Amino acid sequence: MRRTAGPAVALAAVALCTVGLGSCTNSGGGTAPSRSRTPSVPTVTAGPTGAAPATARLIIKDFAFKPAALSVRPGGTVTVVNEDSTTHTVTATGSKAFDTGSIGPGKTVTFKAPGKAGSYPFICTIHPYMKGTLTVR
Repeated sequence: MRRTAGPAVALAAVALCTVGLGSCTNSGGGTAPSRSRTPSVPTVTAGPTGAAPATARLIIKDFAFKPAALSVRPGGTVTVVNEDSTTHTVTATGSKAFDTGSIGPGKTVTFKAPGKAGSYPFICTIHPYMKGTLTVR
């Protein structure tokens, strides 16, 4: 009777795929899963010693803020690009530390981040289910 690697190899392959080693395939016959790594390229990189960047970019697309959480230095510049087919806003809740006003479809606006470090949740006042957070650090 011939023995095959069986469940242990299958479990190891699933574990390797789960931890993010790339796309995994198993061609059968007990071979190890193939791995590929594609480096991700951040949109905004941090400054020295992990400091927040001086600028950040926020995209509005498909009725969502992308990214939903972003960081910038105190007084930094945030550029907002509306790639949706309708008007949106980027408005801080609570403190009202910033408000872009209406941003039409295809339009780009910039605003200065608050000068005080902290976490600033924001919404689109037209579509309040759209939420995000600006972290000033």
